[in-house]
Amino acid sequence: MARRVAIVGGGVAGVTAAWQLARLAADGAAVEVVLFEASGRLGGIVETVRCDEFVIECGPDGWVTDKPWARELAEELGLRAEIISSNDATRKTYVLQDGELVMMPDGMRMMVPKGLAALDGIDASPLFSAEAKAAFRAEVGRAEELKAGAPDADESVASFVARHFGMEVLEKIGAPLLGGVFGGDVTKLSVRAVMAPFVKLEREFGSLVLGMERRSEFASQRVSGGAKALISELAESAALFTSLRGGSGALVERMVEGIPAGWVRLGCPVTGVAKAGDGWVVSTVIGTEQFDAVMMAAPVDVARELLRATDARAAELMEIEATSAVVAAFAFTEAVNLPQGFGFLVPPGSKENRLLAGTFVDQKYPSRVPEGGRLVRAFFGGVAADGLLSASDEEIAGLAMTELKRVLGKLPSPVLTVVRRWPRALPQYGVGHLERMAELFRQVEAMGGIWLLGNGYRGVGLPDLVRDARSAAVEVAG
Repeated sequence: MARRVAIVGGGVAGVTAAWQLARLAADGAAVEVVLFEASGRLGGIVETVRCDEFVIECGPDGWVTDKPWARELAEELGLRAEIISSNDATRKTYVLQDGELVMMPDGMRMMVPKGLAALDGIDASPLFSAEAKAAFRAEVGRAEELKAGAPDADESVASFVARHFGMEVLEKIGAPLLGGVFGGDVTKLSVRAVMAPFVKLEREFGSLVLGMERRSEFASQRVSGGAKALISELAESAALFTSLRGGSGALVERMVEGIPAGWVRLGCPVTGVAKAGDGWVVSTVIGTEQFDAVMMAAPVDVARELLRATDARAAELMEIEATSAVVAAFAFTEAVNLPQGFGFLVPPGSKENRLLAGTFVDQKYPSRVPEGGRLVRAFFGGVAADGLLSASDEEIAGLAMTELKRVLGKLPSPVLTVVRRWPRALPQYGVGHLERMAELFRQVEAMGGIWLLGNGYRGVGLPDLVRDARSAAVEVAG
């Protein structure tokens, strides 16, 4: 008898799980699946608008190249020829400071110099004061102190960065960089959840700068001769970000093609999920159905309430703060004078601008605009985004354009504007997140027959969601 599986939520995680189960079913797995999605479309915050050769991302515009799982999926979907890399040869990021865009120094991994040589670039940067520049250099000499003082427990990103480089570095680049990814408060974000590689460097080397230097040396020492030269070349050429020529939405669209149409129920919100013997009962507005397994891929807020009656402790552990995002994209066919690079960040709490960030899309990726076109995305986060959720598209676009002009100067009228609101779409991995998730997944395992998927648990990027959904689908199919 086929194993009945309910997938609650048709975002990237839910669609990936359904696609993987469809693939396993084609190979002989006895599964029968229903994918419940409350809205009228699949993909969640991954959506691409294509118009007149403009490729406009409404949510994430790609993924971090270092994480392989999204690229592997794209290749399995037959999209290898569509994979594109960010234009890293001209990659620059700016920070808004005193009304001006100031370029971040080269040779940085987030707010950490990639080695001793990168300190020269910091010394030459107008972004930092003499005290901050001295703090970067002093961090190397404090290696033993920092190693000995590394806390046993989790701490905030703010505490971690300030301990190594001081408050100025935290405020000028640490908070803007992480705010751009998580939309959150660095005084609350867990360093072990969002900066795990740097925590490991601290434990081993004390100094993060020295750790980055040693890591590079170790990579070089593991090979020799021609292989060393090749690895060096690859390291230099590897792009930071990866996407698809037709936009990230192509990943979802291709997966949907491989999911049996009879499995998908759009406009069908789940109103209840309850344990029933060895299985589960899923309730919707049209009735109840019995399933052997549930893959809970709904947003954390929704999933928490659906599971509260079954396991109050699990629901308590799913009490995760989240922030909203509002995106406004502007397509231009007239000339737009933009600084070279990928875009700019605005320090959280800035009195200069209400934006969180701006992206120069056609400079970040190839194949995003027609010849002569330009494409700029503006992002609101945190309190600013929450205040705009009920605003009209016209009001959001008007405010975004005003704030962009304050940064970039005069802009022509766009030929196309796209606005999207993503309420509470960015979960905040607070201090102690990994410990809470470990307990949560023990609770889930004890329930039996249910899997949690999505960006609230073990990673916020597309590769993380793909990895977890595919792995869970294999477990579900047995």
